Amino acid sequence: MNISELKVGAIIEGPKWPDPVEIKKIEPVGDDVNIVGSRIPTGIHVDVILSKEELTHISLKTIDCDFSSEPWKLFLALETIRYRFASLYDPLLAMNTSKVDPLPHQIEAVYGHVLKLPRIRFLLAHDPGAGKTIMAGLIIKEMKLRHLVNRILIVVPGHLKDQWRRELKDKFEEAFVIADRGSTNALYGENVWSKENQIVTSIDFAKRDEILPSLQSSQFDLIIVDEAHKMAAYKYSDSISKTGRYKLGEILSTNSEHLLFLTATPHKGDTENFRLFLDLLEPGFFATPDMLEESIEKDENSLFLRRIKEDMKDFDGKPLFLPRHVFTPSYNLSGPERDLYRKITEYVRNQYNKALSSEKKRNIGFALIILQRRLASSSFALWKSLQRRRDRLQEILKDFEKSKKSTPKLFDFDDAEDLSEEERWQQEKLWETLSIAENRDELQKEINILGDLIDETKKVIDQEVEVKLQKLKETMKELEEKSINKKILIFTESKDTLEYLEKRIKTWGYTVSTIHGGMQLLERIEAEKIFKTQTQVMIATEAAGEGINLQFCHLMINYDIPWNPNRLEQRMGRVHRYGQKFEVFVYNLIAQDTIEGRIFKRLFEKLAEIKAKLGSDKVYDIIGEIYYGKDLSQLLTDAAMGARTEDEILQELEITVDEEYIKKIRDDLGDTLATKHIDFTQIRDLRERARENKLIPEYTADFFKKAFIKAEGKIRERPRSLYAIDSIPYWIRNIAKEDSFKKSFGPTLSSYPKITFDKEIGPKDQDAEFITFGHPLFEAVLEWISRSFSADLQKGAEFIDHSGHLNGTILFFEGAINDGTGRVAGKRLFSYYIDSKTNSIEYIQPTILWDLEESKTKSNVSINLEELKNKVLSEVITTLRNYQNELLEERTRQAEIKEKYGIESLQKLIFDHDSDLLKLRNRKEKGENVDLAIRNKEERQRQYMDNKKHLEDLIQREKSLTISTPIFLGIIQVSSPSILQDEMKENAESEQVAMEVVMKYETNQGRVPTDVSKIIGPGYDIKSIDKDGNTRYIEVKGRNGVGAVALSKNEWFKSKHLAEDYYLYVVWNTKDYPGTDIPPLIIQDPANNLDPKLDVHYLIDSSQIKEKSLL
Repeated sequence: MNISELKVGAIIEGPKWPDPVEIKKIEPVGDDVNIVGSRIPTGIHVDVILSKEELTHISLKTIDCDFSSEPWKLFLALETIRYRFASLYDPLLAMNTSKVDPLPHQIEAVYGHVLKLPRIRFLLAHDPGAGKTIMAGLIIKEMKLRHLVNRILIVVPGHLKDQWRRELKDKFEEAFVIADRGSTNALYGENVWSKENQIVTSIDFAKRDEILPSLQSSQFDLIIVDEAHKMAAYKYSDSISKTGRYKLGEILSTNSEHLLFLTATPHKGDTENFRLFLDLLEPGFFATPDMLEESIEKDENSLFLRRIKEDMKDFDGKPLFLPRHVFTPSYNLSGPERDLYRKITEYVRNQYNKALSSEKKRNIGFALIILQRRLASSSFALWKSLQRRRDRLQEILKDFEKSKKSTPKLFDFDDAEDLSEEERWQQEKLWETLSIAENRDELQKEINILGDLIDETKKVIDQEVEVKLQKLKETMKELEEKSINKKILIFTESKDTLEYLEKRIKTWGYTVSTIHGGMQLLERIEAEKIFKTQTQVMIATEAAGEGINLQFCHLMINYDIPWNPNRLEQRMGRVHRYGQKFEVFVYNLIAQDTIEGRIFKRLFEKLAEIKAKLGSDKVYDIIGEIYYGKDLSQLLTDAAMGARTEDEILQELEITVDEEYIKKIRDDLGDTLATKHIDFTQIRDLRERARENKLIPEYTADFFKKAFIKAEGKIRERPRSLYAIDSIPYWIRNIAKEDSFKKSFGPTLSSYPKITFDKEIGPKDQDAEFITFGHPLFEAVLEWISRSFSADLQKGAEFIDHSGHLNGTILFFEGAINDGTGRVAGKRLFSYYIDSKTNSIEYIQPTILWDLEESKTKSNVSINLEELKNKVLSEVITTLRNYQNELLEERTRQAEIKEKYGIESLQKLIFDHDSDLLKLRNRKEKGENVDLAIRNKEERQRQYMDNKKHLEDLIQREKSLTISTPIFLGIIQVSSPSILQDEMKENAESEQVAMEVVMKYETNQGRVPTDVSKIIGPGYDIKSIDKDGNTRYIEVKGRNGVGAVALSKNEWFKSKHLAEDYYLYVVWNTKDYPGTDIPPLIIQDPANNLDPKLDVHYLIDSSQIKEKSLL
């Protein structure tokens, strides 16, 4: 084609685009032409320059609106569009399409705070056990369903990578890949961060110098950081010290549109460092503690939300967390054990003292700590560790000179704590084999000492004099008396101890299962199931704290105590969490005649004292924070090495637990940052609105089956609302194979032996795949429909309305509101009915399609589509204008908060720096060398000034909302049949009388009824609420005499969904009204109490109405 044929409004197609393009603007550019337009029906912007040669491959596409398309194509295409807008109807869509039942504090955080923000830069700082993964999963799912994000990065401590992957896959059907050393090596020459769309990585992998450049060059739509408090910076006088993790946080902040931080310990008692932490989200907010406190009191905090355990309740107002009781039964070592303990301690200290002057001091120290920890775990674990150490040293002895030159690559001990357990064990095996020996004689001497220690340890094992083992047996018997379900969880940090205990406990008559870090995640999950359903005892290493949920067990024994207090918290968190139905009992076995035993005993005594004064057992969730500034692991190390006296160390743990200390603890824990009030009324209203507008399973099931069969697929019905798919149709399979599709939704399976469309079926049938929004199979079907039938929307199709109400056309539009940043602030789907006789225009629910029959005949009537579009357009714009005002109200509220706590804070910081600089310059004039301090202050002030300018600009842009030109999507023609069935005949006058009768009846019953019948399509006519807030959803049917009635598909589906809250009110003999008092016949839960005949609608005869009615 040539340029002269191109006109504004014309529709063109060609290999350049997957859809037809409507031209909005044409402009010659030399011999070329610039075409600006949008793809139909997606509205995706097109702006291209085409040469004359390229134009030869473009053709005009003429789409005549003659209603000649097959109705089923229009039905599927329009429903697909409606599903793309599902979040507009269902305010809790992610919740209803995921395998979770969120709690009030989770719904409030996600829907009441985070998702209201135009650009998410937010910290969720709830106490442990609040379900941070669920909240993050809901945010991910909701933002994907709203088409706001595509590329997502989750940064977590290394040992939590599998847990995150499992939770997101199991609960939200979101597939994430792990980025680590293995995946980067496998993708040589490629950037793993750019290759995948949904990535989980560890914070300590991402922060590495060789990894940061590739990460910095990648952009993400959403980044989530778990345990974000690890990204710390510290202010000392005029300088700021940034950790490697903080520098990573600075990069993440700049290469993501949306940024979400999660932590249970946000504050740590340092206000200035907390503000530096918040700077990663939005620089300069909350310049003073007073500003921060005011924002929390007034619920105006746009940067973070914190809830403490005591304030978290279920929908009935009951506390979520049952009490937790921690006991520390102590014992004394037997004589042989005490001798062994003395000899091991002597060996450890001697080796450590020799290492003090060595460069290897730190690593040798780690090696010796491991031996001491193995000793505290079990004699068997010590024996195995000693053997490994001796065997490795013997290997070194064979080629001493060569071994001395090679140094194994070791992690920093602190970084190793964040590794997965299996990775940490690999590091510990390396540490176990390090020696300080400088020559062959020294090494041989150490090997001989190790041989003696191995013999001593074997004697203790063979003599069966290990007191802790007997104490375990006694404790298990004691716990059995407290047990509700005869389940006991035993923790140890050593795999050797685990294997030893497994053999011994089985000889006591218990059935035992195990979990350890050498097992893959799927193996651990299987072990979790076996413990739940079969065995009495689970012996676990720290791996059970990584991605495993054991709240069905309420009895726990710590056979050994981890030296890292965070691991102790994680252990307890496996059983003391939401969903635990019983009070939790935790026993810590401690040898009181060992140095580390006395330290732990003092620690637990002090924690019990703090718990009593604090009035909360959450001290056990934040043990490391209780002793903030004291490194408990280092104290234990110092004790083991003899670096400090035992009295000095015990003194470190001595705290005066008075009112002042408790106040400091509350401040340090961030309790003063917590928002106390949860608006349960608002949450209930939100849930109720979601329930009323939810896209119920019957819709998605019928839609999917229809589309799947049309795509030449086969789907079999199974009992209990289940289905089976034996193979995927070619067209859908091809879409699912596309790389971009797999990155967004994950792979599809070749078959699905058991699927369901009902979320409630999942818990009852664990093997059933939940097919809904976001599932790769469901999304592939939607994509196939979009690609196949988009053009049919413009042609239109014919439908029949058997109720006789509709006779005209229905037009569908998409409307959008954009802000000044270029982001979409909101979208709406509009459908308007134009009556062919009266020419009147009326808004109609898009779900009306379900109540219409697909016409078998085609009239081939052409209409003036442009005239109809123009007629409806003004209605669409009016509605969009109202929507714009609705959005502007919330945007204005957000802007005022940013001005109050952001702009004012930055202004204060700028003024403070002016004052500081003035003082520094005065000092310089007096001869002091303060040049560096001045430069640091000036740089920081410039940053604040830039931040203020940027924030002012952002606030204005976020408030500048504009209406985009509505996009026409499609059209259908609706006509009434020439002859109506008796059940379908609805006399307008009779229906009006029935409504009056029912409204009056409801009022007399003390309920408050609202007429919603004018909104065509909700599935009921009246919403009636009693004094307790209970709602009746009432469908009203009126008849002049006595006769049958019909429920439409929308009404029937709604009845099935709302169950006992849905009522059918039938009013007979309306011709006698108002002279005669006519009571309505009431049928509660008609979907379960009636047996209708399905013929387009659900037909109910008069005998059933009379038999089943309550009156």
